[in-house]
Amino acid sequence: MYAHYQNAEKKFWHPMRAAAAVAGEQTLIIARGNGNYVTDIHGWRMLDGIAGLWNVNVGHNRESVKQAIHRQMDELAYYQTFDGIAHPRVYDLAERLTGMFAQEDMQRVLFSSGGSDAIETALKMSRQYWIAVGEPERTRFLSLRNGYHGVHMGGTSVGGISAYQFNHGPLLAGCTLLDAPWSYRNPWDCEDPQALTGHCIRQLEEQIRALGPQTIAAFIAEPVQGAGGVIVPPAGYWPQLRAVCDRYGILLIADEVVTGFGRTGSMLGSRGWGVAPDILCLAKGISAGYIPLGATVFNGRIARAIETAENFGQVIMHGYTYSGHPTACAASLAVLDIVEQENLPGNAAKVGAYLLERLKPLSERFEVVGEVRGKGLMLALDLVSDKRLRTPVDPAEGYASRLAERVRLEGVLVRPVGTKIILSPPLTLTLEEADLICHALETGLANT
Repeated sequence: MYAHYQNAEKKFWHPMRAAAAVAGEQTLIIARGNGNYVTDIHGWRMLDGIAGLWNVNVGHNRESVKQAIHRQMDELAYYQTFDGIAHPRVYDLAERLTGMFAQEDMQRVLFSSGGSDAIETALKMSRQYWIAVGEPERTRFLSLRNGYHGVHMGGTSVGGISAYQFNHGPLLAGCTLLDAPWSYRNPWDCEDPQALTGHCIRQLEEQIRALGPQTIAAFIAEPVQGAGGVIVPPAGYWPQLRAVCDRYGILLIADEVVTGFGRTGSMLGSRGWGVAPDILCLAKGISAGYIPLGATVFNGRIARAIETAENFGQVIMHGYTYSGHPTACAASLAVLDIVEQENLPGNAAKVGAYLLERLKPLSERFEVVGEVRGKGLMLALDLVSDKRLRTPVDPAEGYASRLAERVRLEGVLVRPVGTKIILSPPLTLTLEEADLICHALETGLANT
């Protein structure tokens, strides 16, 4: 049934991969998914240790989500939301999201097709906010090294991973990077959480004063940095970041594309740090990958300013053909039912803590494992060539990819990202499946 795909000529490019095929490289072709498992075209069944791409939080093939999609397609598969037109599901989902995030005072939503869209929306609308309140000179953005904010030009510009920037020419002006609060690697060689937070906050304030707070629109960050290596900040960092933004009037954008809807063990990653941002960027878990969907959610401060702006300042000249797609909204509503009814944030906290403790000894047993870290069900193994110096393995040597291939033989799919192995399984993961991940990684490390 699927055999011809293995040797078929590819007429597509893989994102985040060299365009030309590598000689002898075999493509992993996933044919089916059910629960927390996927099966390739050869019939090999694997625990989906990456949940698609951080996003299949409720697991594959959930009947209630499929039924919601089917019902919506029978009723209205698609309509747009431009120019004062709407449909029932966009009302329902906007009401659901503002209700879920009422404690953050979230009051308005702009829908899109995914995370990169949600980021672009946040950046543009933060500038519109400052125009609305009479401070149009606030156009700069602050962000963190090792941060990932999607692949649109704005998101690439505020991103802190240089590999995403090399091939695309000049980026958006006025974007400034600051050091991430990363205890394992930072310019201060500081592992103490409180001291590290102090270093980062001082650097932030110095940069704000140097640039001039009156020029800065927003600070954007992930509550836990994902693609940059699952960097978990000290508990005090986000509250102090919020305080600095308030002191200088700077908007705080939380990129919750990965962390939203439970992955870190809280419904929002920022909520887990006790912080209410001004803007939330949501995707991935909002529809668990069943239908592409993104959302940017704004608090009352921003909603009031834009809705009461004079003249053209209140016009939303931004949106997408698929903003508020009815079928995507229906899928999201069904997914969010599962997230809440099954308390997936709570399960992520419980099973994630268990998995982290089970994996931590790998850094003692294997010289190549420099650190195991994570929060909730987002974890990483940091691979090193020199444990004392914390020197990352050479990505060109492909150790992480070889390790991931070996782990697949043990029935677990993990994601090699340069010098790290990333784990982001469905939030429905069980303790027994966490044990399977541990066994597979132990065996893989022992045989790679």
